[in-house]
This record gives sequence, structure tokens and C-alpha cells, in this order.
Amino acid sequence: MIAIVHHPDYVAPARPGNSYSWNKNGLMRELLLESGRPIDWIEPEPMPRAWLEAVHCPSYVEEVVTTHVPREKERRIGFEISEAVARRARLVPGGTYAAAMTALERGFAANSAGGSHHALRSSGAGYCVFNDLALAAIRLVEEQRVRQLLIVDCDVHQGDGTAVLTAGRAGIATYSIHAEKNFPVRKARSTLDVALADGTGDEAYLDALERSLVPLVEQIRPDLILYQAGVDPLTEDRLGRLALSQEGLDARDRLVAGLAAERGIALASTPGGGYGPDMREIARRHVRSIFTLADAMLVKPFQSCALRA
Repeated sequence: MIAIVHHPDYVAPARPGNSYSWNKNGLMRELLLESGRPIDWIEPEPMPRAWLEAVHCPSYVEEVVTTHVPREKERRIGFEISEAVARRARLVPGGTYAAAMTALERGFAANSAGGSHHALRSSGAGYCVFNDLALAAIRLVEEQRVRQLLIVDCDVHQGDGTAVLTAGRAGIATYSIHAEKNFPVRKARSTLDVALADGTGDEAYLDALERSLVPLVEQIRPDLILYQAGVDPLTEDRLGRLALSQEGLDARDRLVAGLAAERGIALASTPGGGYGPDMREIARRHVRSIFTLADAMLVKPFQSCALRA
């Protein structure tokens, strides 16, 4: 049975004139239900404000919670912060934390939203309000749920906010493989960054991923991987600059999950980015990624590497 974290309020209605598509997460739930596969649905709680303020600037948290975000910050984020959006912004980090906690018990869990890797301390950016990856990682380490955690970001865009918010924190390492010339213009410094040229296809991508990620996993030896499984490296993605096929994307997910499964490392995934005119097709790609990860992770009973240590 696949553990999937979802909340109805992940789908926040957009205000008139807002071009951001909010229904992807709802479509993902529909497709997951239509698949007929056994799923254990987990509904998360909003992340407590104190946890948000431990990572993000308290004044920015106040702006979001009270829906008084300055226009210049809303422009950086890409949409207005309504009450529904503010509630979603707290639920999604709660969902990534819940997925991580579930993965530590069962081996794998997926949040049906999240991967908001561009959000910084005092502002959101690139359709990201709060950084659920950094928030969950910092909370898990502070609570001593894990000894060592690795954030693996395979979105086509660099995980700049995640790198900045976790920099220098003991117990957290970050990895980002992305299109070098894509957003953001100013890159941050992850523990390990792999910048790829425009048009990089399956063979070169998978070779770069394996040659860089395997040694890092061996060096870090994490108890948990938080995986940002963006589907925007696909060649047809509207905001991507890489050229992966669907088969290449599947192989990417199998490689990451295989690394975790072989070593007894728990894996919690977030969908990350995926852009195009057909939201149902984007949702389908995310669901396919979840199933690919689950099939690779759940082939045998999970035995945590932390418990064997």
C-alpha cells in the first residue's frame, strides 16, 4: 500500500486574472484514485507558526498568514496571497513533514504537493511561498528524528532557496541537478550542484546523475532522502530547457529510489515543477513518478539503515 499525503485545501482557487494553475494537486488525487492501486491517504496538519518562524523571517510569516504580502513580494512569488493560498502555504510544509515521518516508518511516502524550493527567508519566489523541503528537514533534525538527511532536487530549476535556508546546518546536505541557464539567474550553493547544458538528453543526464549522486549518498549516508521529483526536465515542458524523454524521467526516479532502497534509506517525495497547457497531463506525469518511486522502494519490507547502525 502506498502512503500518500493529501489535503483538499491543497487546491486553492485563483483570483480573477491569475494565470497560475491551482488544480494540479486535485487532478493528481483523481488520477491516483482512478488507478485502482491501494493507497493509504494521510491528511496533514498545517505547520505550526513557530516552526515556520524558525526558518522564515517572522515578519514574512506574518505577512502571509494575515494576507498582507507586499505587491513586490507577490510579484516574485507569481500570484496574490489570498486566505486560501495562505492556508495552503501552511498545509504543504505540514504535508512534507508528514510524508517524511511516514517514510521513516514504512520506507516510502509521497506528498501530493510541495517541493517549493525557491522560497527564501524573507520572501517567496517562483510560485513558492514557504520552503516545505527546508522546513521539514530542519524540523526533523532538530527533533532528532534523523541523524543525517539529504535533500535531492531533480527539478529542472536549481533549489536555490533550499540551499540557502539549510546552509551550515548540521545534519542536512543538499543536492541539485538542473539546467544551468534556467531560473533562477543567480544560483545558490548546494552541498553539490550539477549544472547541465540546454538540451541535455537521457543518456548524458542519467550518467551525470549517477556519477554525482552515488558518491554523495555514500559519503553522507543519510537516514532519509527528501526528494524533489519535478517532472519539468521533460523535453516538452513549457519552462524546462532539458530534453528528457518519459522513459528517461522514469529511469531517473528508479535510480534515486534504487539508491535509497538498496541502502535502507527512507524516501519521501514531493512533486515539484511541471508546466504546460494540459494540467491533467502534467498531473499524470506526477502520478507516474509517484508510482515509479513506490514500485522501486516497496519491493521488499523496509529496514531502516538507522536501525541497523
